[in-house]
Amino acid sequence: MRAPLIVVVFLAGLIISPAAQTRAGKTLDIYVVDVEGGNATLFVSPSGESLLMDTGNGGAAATRDADRIMAAVKDAGLSRIDHLITTHWHGDHFGAMAELAGRIPIRHYIDHGPSVQSQPASDVFLKEVYPGLYAKGKRTIAKPGDRIPITGLDWRIVTSAGEAIKTPLPGAGQPNPLCAAFKPQDVDTTENAQSVGSVVTFGRFKAVHLGDLTWNKEFDLMCPTNRIGTADVFFVTHHGQPVSNAEVVVHALQSRVAIMNNGTRKGGQPAAMRIIHSAPRLEDLWQVHFSTLSGQEHTTPGLFIANTIDDQPDAMPVAPIAPPPPGPGAAPPPVHNGPAYWIKVSAQQDGSFTVTNARNGFNKTYR
Repeated sequence: MRAPLIVVVFLAGLIISPAAQTRAGKTLDIYVVDVEGGNATLFVSPSGESLLMDTGNGGAAATRDADRIMAAVKDAGLSRIDHLITTHWHGDHFGAMAELAGRIPIRHYIDHGPSVQSQPASDVFLKEVYPGLYAKGKRTIAKPGDRIPITGLDWRIVTSAGEAIKTPLPGAGQPNPLCAAFKPQDVDTTENAQSVGSVVTFGRFKAVHLGDLTWNKEFDLMCPTNRIGTADVFFVTHHGQPVSNAEVVVHALQSRVAIMNNGTRKGGQPAAMRIIHSAPRLEDLWQVHFSTLSGQEHTTPGLFIANTIDDQPDAMPVAPIAPPPPGPGAAPPPVHNGPAYWIKVSAQQDGSFTVTNARNGFNKTYR
């Protein structure tokens, strides 16, 4: 009577094993979700384990951005988020967290610790909302050098709370010749400089995402030696703004592809775009949004742009549009309330990967 015993053991294994995500595949899939100039990047390993980096905007935009993240979650076939990294406490990075957590279980919350910048939204969230969310799972305060356990991936935290790793990652640690010409910017005392930065390796494929890490902190990570090495995909820092994206990191990474999660008028300024476009070994820049701050002079071809604006002009101006002065009287950015499209990366262990623009179906494979 061995056959029934085998059946019983098999069924028991199904009952006691952790609920698995129903996903079969051999690729690491990465969804760069349009949250209108915020950040939300979903990583799904071949095992079905998932990590979401940031949750987009809050306030009136929280429902919209949670909808867009959930669309990627559904496409990936997920029933939960295993890990959530909040890179820093700015509203465009944590704003829709509570809305999202009400729709899908989140098991593990990761952040850099208390905010260094007092703001009404983050102060209330961290005191009154966040503890109730991570009480349903667990919370980790990330430190440089930490690893996040995801089967098949080597996920390393390289920056957090204003600090960077001291020991180079495997294969890294060479002198960075770009450091000699580095010119520091003003010291950044905001949450941006506290960003949790990650390096993700899947076989021979490697991706770098540094949140909104700013100029001087990029130097701390990459100088005098490059402690993270080179990459295949660089998720452009801080939406493509020039207070980040120094040559010491953008050029030293020598990525084949850069992906910029920008907004219609957030990121894409000429100073940053010149550095990104001139990076050695770069084959293509993919943008989540057309940016009016780039104009034809600095933008990437339309095939590589996932989202446009609702009131699309007949012709794009050649010259970049100057950003309006900051303050409550500033003109609002061009509206994008129509369908939102992601950029998706599907990576193989041999280091090859395919990038797809969901708006037009255009894809390109990098061998």
